[in-house]
Amino acid sequence: MFAVIKTGGKQYRVATGDEIRVEKLEGQAGDTLDMGDVLMLGGEEGVTVGAPTVEGAQVIGEVLVTDRDRKIIVFKKRRRQNYRRTKGHRQWGTTVRIAEIVAPGSKAKTKLKTTTAAPVVEDAKTEAPKAKAAPKKAEAKKAAAPKKEAAAPAANDDLTQLTGVGPALAKKLNEAGVTSFAQIAAWTDADMEALGVTAKAEKGDWIAAAKALAAK
Repeated sequence: MFAVIKTGGKQYRVATGDEIRVEKLEGQAGDTLDMGDVLMLGGEEGVTVGAPTVEGAQVIGEVLVTDRDRKIIVFKKRRRQNYRRTKGHRQWGTTVRIAEIVAPGSKAKTKLKTTTAAPVVEDAKTEAPKAKAAPKKAEAKKAAAPKKEAAAPAANDDLTQLTGVGPALAKKLNEAGVTSFAQIAAWTDADMEALGVTAKAEKGDWIAAAKALAAK
């Protein structure tokens, strides 16, 4: 039996035991996940085409590894403008082994499991006692806060000085806690990905520009 699935905006023809590389999925090695919409099923009994999906069908995949693909080089040049830019990019992806294809009306033998949420639960359990154990310290910090607030608060840097940052994006960054060039200068790839600005930051070379502006 084979199936055509859609995940990450792309379609894949898969069969049990196949290993495919798809756009990054939320999961760790060993997790079993639902691979998404099943557009078509095929087997000895014939082909079933969805409208747009096959109801009751399911494709279960086992996550093998999540990593970055090989680096690609992006080179831009503007003739007679003394403009040349070379940048590298490594796309995140997940390698998955197809564990089972479930036809409509059948029960899956492979159980879905994920360990993604486990660290969050553990952090919540360890942090809760600390918050309850030190109420006096928290009150003392609040009492001392007015002395610090008496000084004039530092004004936020004008983030619109960065290429590609307009008033709306600057407001969004401020709401996310990004208010200074020094913060942007210290960004990592994970920080940019968490804020959803990786493409714009790389295109406008924000980190280098922020370092220069912070040094003024």
